[in-house]
Amino acid sequence: MGKAIEQVAISKGHEIVLKLDSFQEEIDFKNSDVAIDFSMPKAAFKNICQALNNNVPIVSGTTGWLDKYDDVIALCTKNKGSFLYASNFSLGVNLFFELNKQLAKLMQGFAYNPSIIETHHTQKLDAPSGTAISLAEQILPYSDKEKWTLDKDSEKELKITAKRIDTVPGTHQVIYTSDIDEIEIIHTAKSRLGFAQGAVLAAEYILDKKGVFNMQDVLE
Repeated sequence: MGKAIEQVAISKGHEIVLKLDSFQEEIDFKNSDVAIDFSMPKAAFKNICQALNNNVPIVSGTTGWLDKYDDVIALCTKNKGSFLYASNFSLGVNLFFELNKQLAKLMQGFAYNPSIIETHHTQKLDAPSGTAISLAEQILPYSDKEKWTLDKDSEKELKITAKRIDTVPGTHQVIYTSDIDEIEIIHTAKSRLGFAQGAVLAAEYILDKKGVFNMQDVLE
């Protein structure tokens, strides 16, 4: 992702002033107008806090750290900073989110069992993906499921299946199954370029703003 983001940013006339491929206790944000974090779950929270404490707007696409999301929001508010998080920066995925919500509304009350399958490259450490969780949370209000669960069949839980296969950039399937048929919608990423384009667009968006944002704000 870092290489893809650099490629997109430079093609749009931006300058990369700092690249990090390992965690740093003290990041030198000198000459930085905005930061983009696609790191590891354990490093993301500290990276984001360092940016906000240095008054640098930051975009994060790292998943697996959201148990500390409220702490980041509190820090951003306290420092009057700028922070944007998205589980997925792809324009296609965000359109897929809207399609998913509309389908969930249509399926409400019918005898179909929803489930989600997400497939990613073997380097992705967290499971399920943040995108799969977002899809599940969009479906839950319109179903009789109480919560989502990972790789477990339960009548009252929406099952998410996580697969890790070599270099797959990301595929998400939402499936509604009945005794007589299935309805399915799929988003398949062909490369990381779509995610990188969205991340750079998000960074451009928050550059002169204060507050907490998401990808929907950018697209609107």
